[in-house]
Amino acid sequence: MATNLIDSIGKTPLVSLCTPNVHAKLEMLNHFGMKDRVAKNILLQAKMDGTLNPGDVIIESSSGTMALGVAMVGTALGHEVIIVTDPRIDPLTMIKLKALGADVHVVERMSESGGWQGARLDYLCELFTIYPNHFWPKQYENPHNPGAYQSLADELMNELPSIDYLVGAVGSGGSLGGIASHLKVKHPSLKVIAVDSVGSILFDQPLKSKRLQGGLGNSIKPKNVQYGLIDEVHWLNDNEAFESSIRLANREKIFAGNSSGSVYTVASWVGKKAGPDKTVVAIFPDRGDRYQDSVFNEEFWKDHGLNHGSIPSEPTMVLGQEEVKTWSYVKWNRKERKNHETQYPTIHRV
Repeated sequence: MATNLIDSIGKTPLVSLCTPNVHAKLEMLNHFGMKDRVAKNILLQAKMDGTLNPGDVIIESSSGTMALGVAMVGTALGHEVIIVTDPRIDPLTMIKLKALGADVHVVERMSESGGWQGARLDYLCELFTIYPNHFWPKQYENPHNPGAYQSLADELMNELPSIDYLVGAVGSGGSLGGIASHLKVKHPSLKVIAVDSVGSILFDQPLKSKRLQGGLGNSIKPKNVQYGLIDEVHWLNDNEAFESSIRLANREKIFAGNSSGSVYTVASWVGKKAGPDKTVVAIFPDRGDRYQDSVFNEEFWKDHGLNHGSIPSEPTMVLGQEEVKTWSYVKWNRKERKNHETQYPTIHRV
């Protein structure tokens, strides 16, 4: 028995999917999702090193599961928590945040250069002057974000004798890089497959600020994206991501959000391509309950011109910085990795 709710975070199930060599780590079965691990690690480490002191206000930018994790762990530790989000936040997440005791601030418009994420970060700076005794978890660049996933990697290595492919979504960059870096210690030949959304700039695509997907993709380049670990990048558009979530529920009986759905489509294809003697691990970060009014709502599909039957049987391979509009992938070569490791911007707003 865990001594408290924080100690019970982790130890999520690993299940085999219909493609028998593909195994899904059900991170959505944490209390609020995968980011519970991040909130726990960042806040407990900050308590230990003295950067989070009694009475400090915790202020973070998030529109999804990181907000919930910070609200749960932060308030459980006795701190006031302020979450800065944007209009894309779903009503259920807003209800949960308020029930947990968080104070939620919603920015009104996007930043011209940084989209919604940039606008939220700008607003954070204003709050820092109002609350001088604050702690900012900085999920986009805090090394304790990827560090939180050592426990997840350890769980996987205890559950599987070998792991050949890791497939995961990229948003803040913490989960895929954190899991991969720890797995590669024991499995140095591991292939790392990143899943992104069409319209995200993480891998040199043009920004589409009004994309419908949540939980993956970004309109800034967080420092925690470890480009040097990635072997291949896949992009799915909104329609494909949403339909992937519906297929995941229909075929695997897993009710999950569009990040998990996109990972499912890519991991299933990778598993079939790699062959039955290769083990593929897919990370499913988000539950489907946040998406009851979008992914799983037929009226939403009609209002946004989405159509069933949109996922190609095979992704299109692209070269370099070719713009993608449908499920596509690129091999991430060593030159590209080196360029990104040295050139992508860091985030320093304070």
